[in-house]
Amino acid sequence: MKRNFSLLVITLLSVLTFFAQAQERPAPQPAPETGELFKVGMAGYTFVKFDIDKTLETMQRTDVHYLCIKDFHLPVKSTDEEIAAFHAKLKEYDVTGYAVGPLYMKTEADVDKFFDYAKRVGVKTIVGVPGYELLPYVDKKVKEYGINYAIHLHGPDIEIYQDADAVWEKTKDLDPRMGMCLDVGHDTRNGKDPVADLLKYHTRVFDIHIKDVTGDTKLGYSVEVGRGIIDFPAFVKALRKVGYTGVCSLEHERNMDNPFLGIAESIGYFRGVIATTK
Repeated sequence: MKRNFSLLVITLLSVLTFFAQAQERPAPQPAPETGELFKVGMAGYTFVKFDIDKTLETMQRTDVHYLCIKDFHLPVKSTDEEIAAFHAKLKEYDVTGYAVGPLYMKTEADVDKFFDYAKRVGVKTIVGVPGYELLPYVDKKVKEYGINYAIHLHGPDIEIYQDADAVWEKTKDLDPRMGMCLDVGHDTRNGKDPVADLLKYHTRVFDIHIKDVTGDTKLGYSVEVGRGIIDFPAFVKALRKVGYTGVCSLEHERNMDNPFLGIAESIGYFRGVIATTK
C-alpha cells in the first residue's frame, strides 16, 4: 500500500512539474520582419562562392537575420576563439546563426565530429545527410546532445532521402527530434507536393529550404522564387496552419557566380506572398 502511494505521489509530482514548465515556457512570438511565427533566413550554400563578409552584406541589404551556417564559412576545425569571433561578426549585421549544414556523414567518426561542431557553435539544429546505416548512431547522438537533426531532401539527384516520404519512413520510429529539412524544390522535383508534405509531416520538419523549380521531374531546375511551379501562397498558408516556428531559408541555386539580383527577387517575392495572404 505504501509503495503504491509513493508511486502515486511521484506520478503527481511529475505531472505538476510538466505543467509548471509548460507554463514557464514563453509562447512563440512573431518575427518582427514578417509578423509571422516562422522566420525568413538564408541557407549558407547560397553563398558557396563568396566569403562571409559578402554573405552578411547581402543579408543586411535584404533584411534577412537568420543564417544556416555552412562549414566553408565556419570550418569544422575552428577553435572556440574563432567560433566566438564568427558570432561577433554575425552580430554586427544583426544575424543569428541558427543551424549548421548540410553536413554529409559517412562514418560514426563523422557523426561524432559534426555533433561536437554543432555543440561548440551553439546551435540547436543540424541539417545533415547520414548514410542509412548510421541512423541508429545519429539517433543515439540526438538523445545525448538534445539537438534536432534535420535530414536534407535531395530529390532525384541522389539515391537516398529523395523526398519527405523517404525521410519520414526512415525516422518515424526514431527519436522525435529526428526529422527533415524540407527542401521544397527537391521535394517537387521528385514528383511530390511540398504543401501536402508540410501538412502531413510538420511535427518532424525542423528546417525549410525555399527555392522554386521549373518542373516536377529531375529535369526541373532552380529558378527565382515565383518563376517556377511551386504554389507559394498555399505553402505560406500551410505554414500558418501547422504553426511552424522555424526558419524558411532561401537556398538560391541559380547564377551562382552572381546570385545577388536573384536573391533579392526571391526574398522580395516570398515576403510579398506572406503579406498578401494574411
